[in-house]
Parts: sequence; C-alpha cells; structure tokens
Amino acid sequence: MERIYIFSPGRLRRKENTLSFEGEKGRKFIPVEGLKEIYLFSEIDLNSKVLNFLSQNGVILHVFNYYGYYSGSFIPRKSAVSGFLTVKQVEHYLGSEKRTFLAASFVEGAIYHSIRNLKKRGVDESEVEELRELPHKLYRASSVPEIMAVEGMAKEIYYSLFDSLIEDNFFKLKKREKRPPSNPANALISFVNSMIYTATLSEIYKTQLDPTISYLHEPSTGRFSLSLDISEIFKPLVGDSVILSLIKGKKLNKKDFDSSLNYAYLTESGRKKVVSAVKEKLDTTVKHRKLKRKVSHRYLIRLECYKLIKHLIGESVYKPLKAWW
Repeated sequence: MERIYIFSPGRLRRKENTLSFEGEKGRKFIPVEGLKEIYLFSEIDLNSKVLNFLSQNGVILHVFNYYGYYSGSFIPRKSAVSGFLTVKQVEHYLGSEKRTFLAASFVEGAIYHSIRNLKKRGVDESEVEELRELPHKLYRASSVPEIMAVEGMAKEIYYSLFDSLIEDNFFKLKKREKRPPSNPANALISFVNSMIYTATLSEIYKTQLDPTISYLHEPSTGRFSLSLDISEIFKPLVGDSVILSLIKGKKLNKKDFDSSLNYAYLTESGRKKVVSAVKEKLDTTVKHRKLKRKVSHRYLIRLECYKLIKHLIGESVYKPLKAWW
C-alpha cells in the first residue's frame, strides 16, 4: 500500500513500528512498510511523535480542510539533495531568457493536452484553431507576465469549449472561478487540480529538485511553486479527463455536493469518488516510446522532473510531455 486516504475524523498515533488510526469504526493499524503518502480529508488528531515517525520513513502527509481544499503538506527531510542542482535551478530562475523558455514550455504542454482533450471528444478542428496558434506566441514573449497572459487566453478558450462537452446543466462551468468555487464544475476542477498538485509534489520529492524554485509561477513563501509549474502539464492530461469521465459517465450527482453551500463543495461521498478516479488514472500505464516499457501516469510526472534536471545541468533541452497515445 503506497498511499492511504483518510476521510473520517479520528486520531492518528504511532504504535511501536506502525501507525494506528482510531475513528468511528474502531481502530485500524496502518503498516508503514511501502507507505509513501497519507492524504487527510477530515479532522485528524496527531502529534509530533507521528510526524517524526513519518519523517524517519519518508512518508509525505497531505492535508485538506473540511471543504476539501488543499491546506498543505508535511514533507520529510529530503535524502536526495544536490547543491549543484539547486545552484542551476536558481541560475535558470535569475536568467531572463532561461526562465521564460521553461515557463513557455510548461504552458505549451498544458495547451497541447487541452487541445487533445477537446479533439478526443469530438470538438471540430476549426474550433480549436485559435488554441493551436497560441504556442507560437509563447516563445515570442519576453517576460513571464506575457507568457501568463497567453496562458490566460488559452484557458479562457479551452474552458468555453470544455463546457460544450457537458450536457448536464448541473455540471456546466459557465466561468472558471477558484476562490471560492461558484458551482459544482468549479468545485470539481479545484479539487482535482489540488490532487494533481500533491501528486506532482510527491514525485518532485523523490528527485534532487528543490520544489520551491519555479519558473512560470513566482516563487514565494509557503508554497511549493515548482509543483504548480509541472502540474500545469498534467491538469488537462489527467485531471480534466477524469472530470469529463465522471460527469459523462454519470458517476457523480447532486448528492455528491453540499446543497447547503450552493452545491459548490464536494461531500465526503463526492470526494471519495473523485479521489478514487484520480488514483485510478494516475496508476494507469502506457507504453513509453523511449523506455520501451509500460509506465504509469504518476511515473510520467517523475520523468518530467528528470527531463527538467537534464535541461538545468545542460545535458539536453527540455521539451514538455506531449501524450502520444
């Protein structure tokens, strides 16, 4: 068991060389061997003894609040560190051309997979033409704000077409709104994006990259902004495809959203369904063209980190993932 998801309130404690979770349904022991991540979606009581134990075993703890919003992560001290690579990361942040190239690359990957989502679901070529033209503007941009402006245009076009794929009015997006979400579709996107963000953060942790040094998103206190950068590629590839599958397959309904909050927040049942679907998608494998073996979507995120490392140290030029399957 590489990761566990806790949806019920309770107490998490260390019990000798394992973990113990005590909730409404009694006590359950959680073996630490092979455990990589714990996701908390409810009010959980734990202490520093647990955190020390998780750190010793390299287990990441992701915390979400009552409404399903991502609150933060407990990241154990990294064993894979490289001062040389950190210096290279900073150099590429401080170098204007180097930074804009990477920022543009992340957005290019996001746009590519946005178009892929639309085309796979029958949107006409003429309707995505405007999206196809935007990557050319990315590499002509001379600053990150210009690149983010192009990204904003791309998302506006994409989400307007995204809405055309949804028949059920209950799940119509209408307009992308994050804080707070205004309807079920916005709640779904925000929740799924936070799942992609945490998955990306966990994969970065397994490399020598510093998750706080980023290129598209501005590094700042209290966030792992490199995870925001890399997850841009996987939000449409993994996240949006999961959302469309859940909606079109009628796997979600009104009962999965809180009616007292204008259906703009997922209930526990809704979160469980979405978490299960995201996990299943991340674990789905594809045949890698270069590695000549099957790899999971989750591992594709790690491979993206390795490609970035090679770019930073001058071994090869970074090219964002573009799904070939």
